[in-house]
Amino acid sequence: MPEPTPRPIRLPRLLPVPAADPAYDEAPGRLSADAAVLDAPPRTYGALALASGGGPLLHGPSGALPDERRLRGLGRAMAEILCGRRPPATVQGRLSERAYGELIRAGKMIDAPRPPMVGAPHIQRPDDGVVEMCLLIHCGPRSHALALRLERRGVQWLVTDFETA
Repeated sequence: MPEPTPRPIRLPRLLPVPAADPAYDEAPGRLSADAAVLDAPPRTYGALALASGGGPLLHGPSGALPDERRLRGLGRAMAEILCGRRPPATVQGRLSERAYGELIRAGKMIDAPRPPMVGAPHIQRPDDGVVEMCLLIHCGPRSHALALRLERRGVQWLVTDFETA
């Protein structure tokens, strides 16, 4: 019995794509809006707790606490790191060397099926230049607690210790 001859497979039809030339009505040396978008840092899924231009937590007049909104953002950033949704290097400037080393060693401690939501921080001042706060983290069927200790070092507040459960 003769073997059937194979029929050629029809490939999808490909259409030519026009070249992506820059617009001709722009002034030379200026970036177009599209080029500015391409040069921008990559976007991250969802909103990150700390903006890239937020800067350190600075203290104001003697005895002043850091802004509660910024403390909550720092707590959310720490929660995102402990959930494995954010790299630890993003908060390195807000942690002491020892606390940053502990954060690196801790790795992903919280199993979270969705991004963490952080409640309002409960703030205490055990001593001058020291702030302790705890936050409730909602990130799935089980809530977690995060405690942070911040100390004033020079003109900024640094996280010197953290604990989660």
